[in-house]
Amino acid sequence: MPSPNVPPFDFPTLQHLDVDAFSIDVQFSLEQANKWLSAFETNISNQDLGSVISLFHEHGFWKDILTLTWDFRTIRGHSAIQNLLETRLAATGLSAFHLFDDAIRGPVIVKPLPDLVFIRFCFDFETTHGKGTAVVFLIPTSSGDWKAWSLLTCLGALKDHPEKAGALRERLTAHDNWQDRHQRELNFEDGDPAVLVIGAGHGGLETAARLTYLGVSTLVIDKNQRIGDNWRKHYDTLCLHNSIWFNQMPYLHFPKTFPVFCPSPKLADWLESYATALDLNVWMSCSITYANFNQETMTWQVSINRGGKERTMAVKHLVFATGWGGGFSNIPDIPGKVGHHIYFYGRVSREKVIIVGAGTSAHDIAHDLYHEGCDVTMIQRSPTFVISRDALDNSLAERYNEDFPIEFADILGVAFPFPTQHSIWVASTAHTANGMDKDILDGLARVGFRTWLGPDGGGLSALIFERGGGLYIDTGTSGEIINGAIKVKGSPSVRRFTKEGVELEDGTILEGDIVIFATG
Repeated sequence: MPSPNVPPFDFPTLQHLDVDAFSIDVQFSLEQANKWLSAFETNISNQDLGSVISLFHEHGFWKDILTLTWDFRTIRGHSAIQNLLETRLAATGLSAFHLFDDAIRGPVIVKPLPDLVFIRFCFDFETTHGKGTAVVFLIPTSSGDWKAWSLLTCLGALKDHPEKAGALRERLTAHDNWQDRHQRELNFEDGDPAVLVIGAGHGGLETAARLTYLGVSTLVIDKNQRIGDNWRKHYDTLCLHNSIWFNQMPYLHFPKTFPVFCPSPKLADWLESYATALDLNVWMSCSITYANFNQETMTWQVSINRGGKERTMAVKHLVFATGWGGGFSNIPDIPGKVGHHIYFYGRVSREKVIIVGAGTSAHDIAHDLYHEGCDVTMIQRSPTFVISRDALDNSLAERYNEDFPIEFADILGVAFPFPTQHSIWVASTAHTANGMDKDILDGLARVGFRTWLGPDGGGLSALIFERGGGLYIDTGTSGEIINGAIKVKGSPSVRRFTKEGVELEDGTILEGDIVIFATG
């Protein structure tokens, strides 16, 4: 049980742990990992729960993804972890532990911050139903022992339903007409799918790919005419602001010739070719006209309008992959005709343009229109989180690059419990703001552009999790704002349109020939 004299903390710094940095012997990370895992395996096998608990720090975490709980759970503290094991260990059949010792997954000293030291190591395991990967972060204690601050157990495969990929791909010689068979499957002529996915963007296609090659019948529908239109139907110069390595998809990676920051038309065509190459069942130009859950059959009764024809089906699972905002533009309710940036494809020149919003789309459009010769004013309604692309690249480069396995990079991305991860984000965000990005942020402040460091100072990741917007990864527009080429006006919102342009909430009249809403 936790000591009543030691209050919980989320950030296991050496100061919190009462450990002298000079007492840490970093040469024995492999020895410590083997020692911990050997004790863990023995105690799990013997179901000696008290001894298992003793391997964790009293404020430590067990983060479980589908392994023990068939859910996403984070358990904290000795008593909670013991309750988890008492309830689920015997039923799960956790066993067959094997320590990884390769250069990427083997034991290593990790120092996210000067006063924060972990031994990180990984092992694989089996359960009654599947196989998975675990990540452990050990911390030093004042007694000289290393205890687990966090353990992630992540189920990666099901024994009875292996993915039909790699060595397990389809091996039968097809003597029928493949095109006819594929067309029957695509149209679900022989029955309804088990899963209906709404939205054919990244999330929808990736979900369908995984389910399809697990043998789960899956259909994806989308209201657009073509796969990839969610990228095509934006401003012409849209591109990725983070790297292609961060945006890889299952089974089929981007060609090694692709640009790091892929343009939107190229990315749109890639999504279309991805669905074709993986034989995914996708219906475009569709809308749902009816959906209701039947409690007796435990299925969704769904009616789909597909190009004017109605199809009713019963599916076991309904997945919404419609992105932030559910696919609907966030347009303010003000008098007059309002246009959103997603409908802005063309180019204008030598016009006065007002852009409402100060996130990524607003910055991109402002940059493009300024270089087309326009007089551009950006209306900033609330502070924006700004990070340079170089700073973002530095933060991701260790895991997301040409050589690091994407599957393991993603596991590491969720390995820490959120309270600890958020504390690391806060410290690293402050370090970046006061270091690499200080000149940019100071320059923006001088011209009245408001910035902040995200929720509780947690930066980009915290902001994405909480809001999914209100940020800008600087690809050049910040410099144009700092030098005065793009003007900024702070206002809570636009009150109404006028003959001259728009009236703001404070009564200010801004002149403009075109008003573009980049409001999410």
